[in-house]
Amino acid sequence: MADAHDTTEAKLRWLEELSAEARHAASEKQVARQRERGKLLARERLEKLLDPGSFVELDRFVRHREAEFGMRERRPWGDAVVTGYGTIFGRTVFVFSQDFTIFGGSLSEVFAEKVCKVMDLAVKFGCPVIGINDSGGARIQEGVVSLAGYAEIFWRNVQASGVIPQISLVMGPCAGGAVYSPAMTDFVLMVEGTSYMFITGPDVVKTVTGEDVSFEELGGAAAHATKSGVAHFTASDEETCLEEARYLLSFLPQNNLEPAPYAPPADPVEREDESLDAIVPDSPNKPYDMKHVIERVFDDGEFLEVQSHWAENIVCGFARLGGHSVGVVGNQPGALAGVLDIDASVKAARFVRTCDAFNIPLVTFVDVPGFLPGTAQEWGGIIRHGAKLLYAYSEATVPKLTVITRKAYGGAYDVMSSKHVRADFNVAWPTAEVAVMGPEGAVNIVFRHELEASDDPDARRSELIADYKERFANPYTAAERGYVDDVIEPRRTRRVLFSALETALSKREPKPKRKHGNIPL
Repeated sequence: MADAHDTTEAKLRWLEELSAEARHAASEKQVARQRERGKLLARERLEKLLDPGSFVELDRFVRHREAEFGMRERRPWGDAVVTGYGTIFGRTVFVFSQDFTIFGGSLSEVFAEKVCKVMDLAVKFGCPVIGINDSGGARIQEGVVSLAGYAEIFWRNVQASGVIPQISLVMGPCAGGAVYSPAMTDFVLMVEGTSYMFITGPDVVKTVTGEDVSFEELGGAAAHATKSGVAHFTASDEETCLEEARYLLSFLPQNNLEPAPYAPPADPVEREDESLDAIVPDSPNKPYDMKHVIERVFDDGEFLEVQSHWAENIVCGFARLGGHSVGVVGNQPGALAGVLDIDASVKAARFVRTCDAFNIPLVTFVDVPGFLPGTAQEWGGIIRHGAKLLYAYSEATVPKLTVITRKAYGGAYDVMSSKHVRADFNVAWPTAEVAVMGPEGAVNIVFRHELEASDDPDARRSELIADYKERFANPYTAAERGYVDDVIEPRRTRRVLFSALETALSKREPKPKRKHGNIPL
């Protein structure tokens, strides 16, 4: 018996030594470099992302297969990625964290197998998956095997899409084909100054196009937050990025079969805000900030804006209404007068489809004068891109609530969650104008010949504009037709929306039998 006990003790000591070696596979020099860049280590990131003490590591003793080009001499336990699961606010999530201190975080065959395993488990158990990207790309020594590993991950991104939330944290380099995995996930978070994403680096760009551009200018957090729209959120440091990911997850369900999260509200649902009565300016051409409307309507004024620095003429983000998680879309009169253009259409369409995939009700605030005119927009495909937003709203089966605050003109009125694309509850403020176009433009077109023949065209134009406003530039004509369910005092918006949401939560909308629609991509 004593011999058996000694053998067991020896095995446990061996296991502890291996575990310690797996946790400290990187050299002191590589760790120091990571620290100098202001970056956390792979396991440290997971410890800060997850609830304290909840992380359970998987495959910590996996090692890469022996390969040529000098790889046989170094086979660290766990390879260059840390995988496992844990909890965030008590909810189970699966995670992987690429380790740049080991082989530059390069992807090998076993690296990919580890990532694929946690992705498969996440889908099987209906849990979100969060990936932390910090990698030099494919491991050259393994050749095409590493490329196959990337493809296996990409395939799983697609299979998991719309089934479980997928969140990517880019906390270092992410280049070449590696960028496509984050791009196919639901949300991408980047850290300013230390993370970047691009297909081809600055050297290749300079060789091919002659452009001289830095890593940060080409694919840094600021570039993807303001120019490309690839980054949904940016953070000043890694701790903030990890905390932002935790907050984002609080608005998302575990999977597509569960309702959106609910948290008992401290903010009374009956609350009214008198400042809303005066928030829309008297002049129809004067801007105001739609985010001020949003903050006054939803619980505690909290609003997590998505892609806040890209396509600023439309606002998208998450909030809570009476404790229920909701997705919010609103035209922004403070940027380009709130018109819809290519980027705004794509941004909002993607957000609407994400909310619909995960059972998150949609609340839309409308103040849109139309689509942005011009050759750049027409040649850039505004017809096709604008149709994406129309398609997304028409396709969405979650509860859809709409508030028209001011302008709702032309085809843009139809697109922005109108009753005609099956929004459930549509209300308008008294300041709303639902019409084919603005009064001035309509009068100039409809009464062009009359104005040309008039002795005093300016006076006649003023009379016609006043008549048009009285007859059409108000919400009551639309309300007569049932296109607007009610015209409400702005101060009552919160309680009206909450009542509508509570009613619509039991919504069931059957879909036609088909493989899938053909969205105009």
